[in-house]
Amino acid sequence: MTEFDPEKFEEKYVHYFEELETAYSNAYQSLHGQCDSEILRGIDRQILSESEPMYEGDGDFRVVLPEDTAERAAALPGDEETFNAVLERFTDTIEQELRRIFEFED
Repeated sequence: MTEFDPEKFEEKYVHYFEELETAYSNAYQSLHGQCDSEILRGIDRQILSESEPMYEGDGDFRVVLPEDTAERAAALPGDEETFNAVLERFTDTIEQELRRIFEFED
């Protein structure tokens, strides 16, 4: 596991690129087979590829989505309700993975 430094997270792509990739990949893999694969893949490529993981403090992370998420979503398969459910589950899982990777899990 990686020792976490909140100050280094400000330059996360320099100091924690591998950990970030791992969190996103693990989240994708854990949802693969549980969610519609076309929607999951679309969210991964069209929305989360442009997202920004943020450290909130006290071991909490948040995934900030691109401002044009609604426009991007319109081009993806599936209905709005399904899209929103998969997106929420995906971002929650990424945040959970970040907590686990940086050893904030209880």
